[in-house]
Amino acid sequence: MPHQIVRIETRDARFALKPGEGSDAIHRNPQYAYAVTLLVADDGTTGTGFVLTLGAGNELVIGAIELLAEPLVGREIEELMAGFGAVQKELADHAQLRWLGPHKGVVQLALASITNACFDLWAKARGVPLWALLLDLEPEAVVALQDLSYLEDVLTPKQAVAMLRQGAGSRPARAGVLTQGYPGYDTSIGWFGYSDDRLVDNARAAVADGFHALKLKVGSSDPERDVRRATLLREAVGPDVYLMIDANQQWTVPQAIDHSLRLGEIDPYWIEEPTHPDDVLGHRRIAREIAPLRIATGEHVANRVAFKNLIEAGGLHFVQVDCTRVAGVSEFLAVALLAKQAGLPVAPHVGDMGQVHQHLMLFLTVALDNERIFLEHIPHLRQYFVYPAEIRDGRYLPPQEPGASAELRG
Repeated sequence: MPHQIVRIETRDARFALKPGEGSDAIHRNPQYAYAVTLLVADDGTTGTGFVLTLGAGNELVIGAIELLAEPLVGREIEELMAGFGAVQKELADHAQLRWLGPHKGVVQLALASITNACFDLWAKARGVPLWALLLDLEPEAVVALQDLSYLEDVLTPKQAVAMLRQGAGSRPARAGVLTQGYPGYDTSIGWFGYSDDRLVDNARAAVADGFHALKLKVGSSDPERDVRRATLLREAVGPDVYLMIDANQQWTVPQAIDHSLRLGEIDPYWIEEPTHPDDVLGHRRIAREIAPLRIATGEHVANRVAFKNLIEAGGLHFVQVDCTRVAGVSEFLAVALLAKQAGLPVAPHVGDMGQVHQHLMLFLTVALDNERIFLEHIPHLRQYFVYPAEIRDGRYLPPQEPGASAELRG
């Protein structure tokens, strides 16, 4: 039956963290918060979308959602999603609000929350998990979900369709992920504010739980602290566990080169966010100077155009696009196609705590043959979700409930 959007609601959801949780070199005392969009359909079905903030300013995103979402009232969800790329472009090009971006900051976060709610409502209306809905679409329908404007010089709709068609014949060879689950890596072991002893205990416990990849926050004012903690972590888990190093943009370009080379002694799988996210040429220089060490970034890269430039410059090796940072699931898919075209793997940052991204990685694995690396796992908010991501032996189990796993309790 049709699901017509009859009402837009919002929710300012904020969650307290335990001491040390979520801390990094810049964000020392965060509060996890979600700016939530609720799209209520005529039969009561509600699509939920959200974006992550760190508390202060969450109400600004809520205000932008309420302004941007107004045109969706009265739209039927299947009709809306049939050409959602054009809808998203129209929303993003609001004649007045666009001045506050464009495609970044508060208005971009609001658009992401709205977009993610549309995808959740769509999957619920069809009665399937989001990953299954996306896999059932024809390539042309997947591309119609995306706004590819400003990408035409490197990625046309025709090329995007061709990439999706190319992987269609080999889907069965990758479909095992839909039963086996998607590998995760544990970020929560290595928060910046954790003591050395807690870091080591957390790491050993995570490996015992089946994780084969862990992440450490660095960027201290004393580089020796970073080296000591990285060495402790490597000694605690041995040579066969992947370790990632995350500086959260703390370093200048010269510092990033120097510190990355020093930390290279522990054989990191990647160096994450080594400098300011907008410094494309800086990322390129770092990548050249620290090779064969590799760079991951994307947590604070706000849109597809910025990703296009980072990819073309050779400034990253792992694309950490986050559907709660770019303009939601739609722009996430566009960035994933850019990454595929360049031969780069997508390994998202999870501002959603992995809830929506688990669906997206199942889709990318089967449909685009994205290199199956691992998806970030942060468990601190799982009790607040109606259907929290399920992890077993270090793997995300494919969700079976209709929707995008975004619905919050309360």
